[in-house]
Amino acid sequence: MSSDTAPIRVLIADDQALIRRGMAMMLDAEADIQVVGQAADGVEAVELAQRLKPDVVLMDLHMPRKSGVLATREITCALPRTRVMVLTTFDRDELVFDAVRAGAQAYLLKDASEEEVLETVRAVHRGESRLTPQVARKVMDQFRSLANRLADSAAQPPEAAPRPAAPETAPLPDPLTEREAAVLELIAKGQSNRQIGAALHLAEGTVKNHVSRIMQKLHANTRTELAVLVLGRKSSP
Repeated sequence: MSSDTAPIRVLIADDQALIRRGMAMMLDAEADIQVVGQAADGVEAVELAQRLKPDVVLMDLHMPRKSGVLATREITCALPRTRVMVLTTFDRDELVFDAVRAGAQAYLLKDASEEEVLETVRAVHRGESRLTPQVARKVMDQFRSLANRLADSAAQPPEAAPRPAAPETAPLPDPLTEREAAVLELIAKGQSNRQIGAALHLAEGTVKNHVSRIMQKLHANTRTELAVLVLGRKSSP
């Protein structure tokens, strides 16, 4: 790290003191990473994040007083420049799915190697999304299940559905343009807006507009959701 480059400021949120201390020692040993705080529960995580404004939050999902999912939602809403990286034992699939919706950008299991943790912290700071294969598979299953339920509901005959009080027709989402599809493919590969702009010869602001429009069309809240949706489509039979 050059002397004029600020280190990545990290907040660790985990209810197990041993894990917090171990993570802090590992991260602080890196020249480009600085641990600025440690939180023992979700409430403290939100409070410290708002006060310290870290670049990255390592978030456990199982914590007292306030879950990691709720803490993630509050932090990402209040601090759009702070990125949340989930580090979990992953014993309940729906928690990770909820964390995607809450705004977390990366997911690791607690048995990940030191190299995986360090690289993911750096990748998230660059604006990239990262999913371990186990997490990606389970989250994709959740998305496919939701998509199937929506498809089954849409396939019901009109007489089987309750009649609305007033005849209203919800507009169908617009299909992606060729350019939006290209942007989406690069999002799924974990590329930042700057990298996408360089690859497609677009200004970074133009890429941001494309990403916003894609999220609206696909009803996604985060880039990670978009990446999971693309992976789910590619792995579907």
